[in-house]
Amino acid sequence: MPLITVQYTSHRNAPSLKADIASAISKLSADILHKDPKVTAVIVQSVDAADWFAGGQSLAEQKLASVWVDIHISDGTNSKDEKADFIAATFKRMDELLGPLHNESYIYVHDARADAYGFGGLTQERRYIAGKLAAAPRSAAA
Repeated sequence: MPLITVQYTSHRNAPSLKADIASAISKLSADILHKDPKVTAVIVQSVDAADWFAGGQSLAEQKLASVWVDIHISDGTNSKDEKADFIAATFKRMDELLGPLHNESYIYVHDARADAYGFGGLTQERRYIAGKLAAAPRSAAA
C-alpha cells in the first residue's frame, strides 16, 4: 500500500509520459518491493526545468532531466538490499523515460511505522492484527 510521489523535469514531452512514469514506478514497487499494485497510489507532477536547480544552475540551462521519487512503505516490510535495488532500478528506469538524468536526482524510501501509517481509515498495524485474528485457528469445544 505504498504512496508514491514522483516529481520530475524533462525536455521530453510525450502525451503518455505521466502515465508511463506511474506505470513504471508501480511495476518497480511490485517487482522489487513486493507491493500490491491494487493498493498502490502514485502522484506524478511535472516541474518546469527552469524552476529546478542542481549545482547552482537550472536544469533548463544544463539540458538535463531530474526526478524526486518519494515512496512510503511500512517499516520492516523490506530489506536493505531490496530498498537499494529499488533505488538503483528506479534511477535507471527514470533515466530511460526522462533522461539523461542529472546525478542530483533522488529516490527516498520512507519506512513508516505501522501504527502511524495506513489507508482507508485503518493503520497498517490494525490491518496486520485483523489478518492474524482472522487466520487464527479456532479451538474445538471440549
